[in-house]
Amino acid sequence: MPLVITLLSIIFLLVLITRFKLNPFIALLLAAGFVGIASGMPLVKVVDSIKDGMGGTLGFIAIVLALGTMLGKMMAESGGAERIARTLINRFGEKNVHWAMMFVAFIVGIPVFFQVGFVLLIPLVFTIARQTGVSLVKIGIPLVAGLSIVHGIVPPHPAAMAAVDLFQADVGKTILLSIIVALPSAIIAGPIYGSWISKRVKTSISPELASQLAEPKSERDLPGFGITVFTVLLPVLLMLTATVADVTLPKENTIRQWADFIGSPITSLLIAVIVSFWTLGFNRGFTKDDILKFTNDCLAPTATILLVIGAGGAFNKVLLNSGVGDYIAQLATASAISPIFLGWLIAALIRVATGSATVSMMTAAGIVGPIAMQIPGTSPELLVLATGAGSLILSHVNDSGFWLIKEYFNMSVQDTLKTWTVMETILSVVAIILIMGLSYIV
Repeated sequence: MPLVITLLSIIFLLVLITRFKLNPFIALLLAAGFVGIASGMPLVKVVDSIKDGMGGTLGFIAIVLALGTMLGKMMAESGGAERIARTLINRFGEKNVHWAMMFVAFIVGIPVFFQVGFVLLIPLVFTIARQTGVSLVKIGIPLVAGLSIVHGIVPPHPAAMAAVDLFQADVGKTILLSIIVALPSAIIAGPIYGSWISKRVKTSISPELASQLAEPKSERDLPGFGITVFTVLLPVLLMLTATVADVTLPKENTIRQWADFIGSPITSLLIAVIVSFWTLGFNRGFTKDDILKFTNDCLAPTATILLVIGAGGAFNKVLLNSGVGDYIAQLATASAISPIFLGWLIAALIRVATGSATVSMMTAAGIVGPIAMQIPGTSPELLVLATGAGSLILSHVNDSGFWLIKEYFNMSVQDTLKTWTVMETILSVVAIILIMGLSYIV
């Protein structure tokens, strides 16, 4: 019966989102309530579990999300993204511009959402395509591959950080392993696949969009490449430093305690945001009023993703408190299914059905979390990566990202399926192969 309840809750969730177009936040809360009531939990405990799950998840992720968004906003407003792009494109040269775009996206994508990074960098793709005559698909696919894989599996992105919290993974190790997985995945799905498919899919910039993006912008000095990259990667470096200290120093060591404090996601992001106020703010001629406006304006769009992640935490808590999670864990243990592969598979199925990477990652984490606790030796860091990789697969017409790519690249639905959808699937499949390989080492 517990297995039936879980399957019904997932079907219920999918129907609400896909058939009735219900907001994922409400759908996840209803699914959590369904699991609690159907499994016989006292009604008061159902409500308490939802509150505890949502509060526990948001208590951590809300701070991380707000700080990460502010850091991304400072980079966007200062022209930092353009500086990174120009420098890498100059270094790689015209012939290898598609490789440069992948690395640009990989770096720029760390502090910003996929959609923000895409809108920031797509004018540059159009400009390069015009100037060099290189196919728009050949340059664009590496860009979206780099942005997508970082968004899916590399902390401090919100869904990845929420999964880190749910699986109780070490954030530094997760970052290190995610880079090991993300780079090869982006290379295969981006420059390599992009070069191949660009010979088969031809497209051109839509005149309407081109005229919009070609509008003259006010000239201003861009920040230096070194200081921009340092600011963007500062939280990642601080988190990795904490992990190194944990491995090399005893627990009671004062240096390790300070490293853990400074390298925690909240402290490291706070430090990076404050540093960005100078390096990408005052240093670029912005006033304190400008910076206040930037940091206020950027928070409004985060509300939806924050609520969905919180509702995912509530669903997770109800699964745990109802005993359904423990039952599934026992079944999975008896069947010898790898929790890492199971996490990827569940996330992939929900992604295909709902189109939402965040919903699929949070739901899969809620189901697989109890299983991982009962199977010794399962790496929580690899579980984070597996659910993230699964949440990227087979983006199609029910995903807003699909239509974003279709319109900007001026492609038909069929060509978007051949380029964007296949690229996302390659990212997901290559990533899980690498993750399963790492599971024998880590």
